[in-house]
Amino acid sequence: MKKDRVKLMCITGVFTAVIFVFTAYFHVPSHNGYTHVGDGFIYLAACLLPPWYAVFAGAGGALLADCLTGFAMWAPGSVVIKTAAVLFFSSRTKKIITVRNMLALLPAAFLCVGGYYLYESLITENFVAPLAGIPGYITQSVFSSLLFLLVGMAVDRLNLKKYL
Repeated sequence: MKKDRVKLMCITGVFTAVIFVFTAYFHVPSHNGYTHVGDGFIYLAACLLPPWYAVFAGAGGALLADCLTGFAMWAPGSVVIKTAAVLFFSSRTKKIITVRNMLALLPAAFLCVGGYYLYESLITENFVAPLAGIPGYITQSVFSSLLFLLVGMAVDRLNLKKYL
């Protein structure tokens, strides 16, 4: 039992680091922040790890990326948005790419777009200027979803989930 928890903590740590790297370093500056594909690995973590471990990996990776790249003002919003996004996915299946997990990409995308728009509107006290960020949030959601699907299909094809 303890061995399983240590294994889960190690995998969670690896996912946190991967999410951090793909958010902080594989991004394109946009509007008031950046567009990245780190969300794809958050979705993958949510399909492989139990929910609370996936929440830690997603929120922790996003938090580190925001704080260590000069965008700390986004960190509170990222933690809430990434925590909620994880909860749309399921890790209780034998495969990653399932109908449920593919459908989960839609509310996760709406949460990203709407959540960041609302967060930016609240911190800037302006509901018009943050509209300029919506194309970047949509782009981020689309490319993160594509990354999730491609990596998820590869992991399923290699049948790696059974080893976790």
